[in-house]
Amino acid sequence: MKQTPDEKSIQQKMQPGNLTLKGFLGNDQRHYHEIIAEDLKKLSQLGITKEQVADKLQELTEMAYENFEGLAEPEPGISVEYISVRGKVLSPFSGQKPAHKGVIHYHDSIRNLSFCWTPLNIKMIRDYGFFEGKGSDNRLDPEIIYLAFFKD
Repeated sequence: MKQTPDEKSIQQKMQPGNLTLKGFLGNDQRHYHEIIAEDLKKLSQLGITKEQVADKLQELTEMAYENFEGLAEPEPGISVEYISVRGKVLSPFSGQKPAHKGVIHYHDSIRNLSFCWTPLNIKMIRDYGFFEGKGSDNRLDPEIIYLAFFKD
């Protein structure tokens, strides 16, 4: 299938050195459409939506951000830390507003889960279902998200 000029531009912006030093694809050689399709299929199999994921990430981000020290404990054994960085970062997707720089670290010592995300991740997940490519520093695996936030 032939790509539109906008799709070519998005794929190029996802490469290392364009908008971010390491890019958004990690070592994943697939087109971003394929990454999105696979992740949305996995979410459907798990019975959750990209909006539910984005809402939970946003809730935890705000909880940590609002805390004086940038650290919150939503439940015993779970910590969420917001490390703010001055400035904004552009999205590779056309039409999205820049997001605040920063990284949010999640650690669940009970389930032995740790991962991180950025404010831009929340926007890309909510608007496009893009969790980043495999091997990307900020890749959010839908199965890990399910285990952390939605599995009883």
